[in-house]
Amino acid sequence: MNPENLLEKAMHAPRTTPKATRASVRVLYADTDAMGQAYYGHYMRWFEAGRAEWFRHLGTTYRRLEEQGIFLPVIEAHCRYLRPAFYDDVLEVETCFQFAGPARLRFDYRLHRCDPQELLAHGYTVHVCVNGDRKPLKPPAWLRDLLSSNAVEPADAKAE
Repeated sequence: MNPENLLEKAMHAPRTTPKATRASVRVLYADTDAMGQAYYGHYMRWFEAGRAEWFRHLGTTYRRLEEQGIFLPVIEAHCRYLRPAFYDDVLEVETCFQFAGPARLRFDYRLHRCDPQELLAHGYTVHVCVNGDRKPLKPPAWLRDLLSSNAVEPADAKAE
């Protein structure tokens, strides 16, 4: 299955469904470049905002994970830019999760302009679960259970 189809399936769920969460961000003047459009690097920051809200929707935060000695550094990132965002646009980032290996987590994103409604970009980040010494580890059972219950279907997760 094509990853865009996977996202379409997961992302059109209501805002209250943990399989796909939505977070709003506004493009600030400081986010724009000399051409008047949002600087491409900020898309990753907006993906991060979506990922942080995905965890909050589950009732936890990155800070709580780190307090438990679990860190999730990014080891791979991809963004396909379709259309530019501009100053003062309100954007919505849709985020869903899937496992990418025993210690790897993948988050998929779709970034939309709210008015007019249009898809601006889509992408993903892959994270490895590590301890405080930065050694890879499988997520502890409590975290794996939390993630598993909110992941997209494993059969669809292998789509590239």
